[in-house]
Amino acid sequence: MFTDLSKTATRHCALLLAGILGICLAACSSASTATSTSSSLQVQDGSPKITWKICGKFECGTIVVPFDYDAPEIGTFSLRLMRRAADEPNQRIGSLLVNPGGPGFGGTMIAENAEYYLSQDLLSNFDIIGWDPRGTGDSTPAVDCIDEYDEYFAADNTPLNANDVEQILKLTEKFVDQCSARSGKILPYISTQATARDMNTIRTALGEKKISYFGFSYGSELGATWATMFPDTVRAAVLDGASDPNADSIQGALQQAAGFEKALDMFLKKCAANKKCIFYNNGNPGDALDKLIAGLDDKPLVVTADRASVNQSVAYTAIAEAMYSDARWPDLEQALYDAQKGNGKGLLSLNDQYFQRNSNGTYGNELEAFIAISCLDDPGPLTVAEIDETNDQFLAVAPRLGPSFIHSYTCMFWPTSQVTRVAITGAGAGPILVIGTTGDAATPIESTRAMAETLQEGIFIEAEADQHTGYGSSVCIVDPVDTYLITLEPPLKNLKC
Repeated sequence: MFTDLSKTATRHCALLLAGILGICLAACSSASTATSTSSSLQVQDGSPKITWKICGKFECGTIVVPFDYDAPEIGTFSLRLMRRAADEPNQRIGSLLVNPGGPGFGGTMIAENAEYYLSQDLLSNFDIIGWDPRGTGDSTPAVDCIDEYDEYFAADNTPLNANDVEQILKLTEKFVDQCSARSGKILPYISTQATARDMNTIRTALGEKKISYFGFSYGSELGATWATMFPDTVRAAVLDGASDPNADSIQGALQQAAGFEKALDMFLKKCAANKKCIFYNNGNPGDALDKLIAGLDDKPLVVTADRASVNQSVAYTAIAEAMYSDARWPDLEQALYDAQKGNGKGLLSLNDQYFQRNSNGTYGNELEAFIAISCLDDPGPLTVAEIDETNDQFLAVAPRLGPSFIHSYTCMFWPTSQVTRVAITGAGAGPILVIGTTGDAATPIESTRAMAETLQEGIFIEAEADQHTGYGSSVCIVDPVDTYLITLEPPLKNLKC
């Protein structure tokens, strides 16, 4: 059995509203990047071709796709791909496209670390094809907004009055202006729908009439969009940890807020029942957390002079990072205990992991790409009044974490208009497996079940675990998923593990 995904360095990605900009961002540990010289696209008779070159243990390549498929003269993206060839060439079925989610994370990380994500059976039977979607990772051009995050995402996101709200608005507009200045030309062309069309181009370039797909978290939305747009090209598809395809940005965020609150409640409940929990606080960790959060508003904790202080915003983000898997709960226990004693280092560390901060203080472009794609796909309400009208709803479904979901103004300033979203159906694509996890904070099981019910032939699998996404949580999940991908035999409906 391969490594439990909840304990590896490469975890699946998801969405959360947090930080002063009130935007969704991905949470997924980054993987190392293989070094090589990528090939360029060869075009013959109008068909895309990829010439692969050796890239360490793998193969790397690039494929050129237009900004706009209906107006190819506008410009092009060069998408980076990585292929991990099937371990057993004689058993090779074909290619398995993979996406880790976000949106904003590059899929080459899964191909590069496939043994952490996928079972040996899948590695033996499929070439694993990861690609960095348009605007992300090492594909070019990529979204680029800012270099330093603390100014924006560690600022106070719990305004007390109109003046505080005005400061949030000014800082948000400054951030968006920088995104527009540094990435403006590509911002209208990085929608989920456009990336789904790229998937079809990649399939064509690989020379496969039909292709298989495995998407995690937002990768489920991408996969469902692709399956709806190109149903005749779907050999098999697995969607693990999906959002509700019928929810708009506010409805989806409310579902997610409730999911994170539920996970936090479970964390506190288990801590309260275990005297060995370092944040036990005489059996009242919830009260202790509330007191700690309130105190950080008045007196943030200074860790180092060159970094942001640990205020409520940083604490909320740290908590969110730990809610992706109960494997992180001991880290949160220690960080909260230390913060009670006046040491905010643990909370700042979790915050930095959430934002993908590297040891040298730099960041990848995952967050910027996430914002750009999300605001293009569904910006939500576009006035301060309309946005603030939703505040009470978030506070109702998430009394503790709700403040990190409100005052979300980023997309209000975004320079591009919303694209037309694809109405998800999966009609004609055949059976599609959808995995939902009972304790998934980022993509709550109710949202994932809604995806399965929306798909024409969606088959829902329930995994009992306190983590984001379910594949790898048990043999009961892995075996039927692998059997389906390899033999095309779907499991019985209503499977619970």
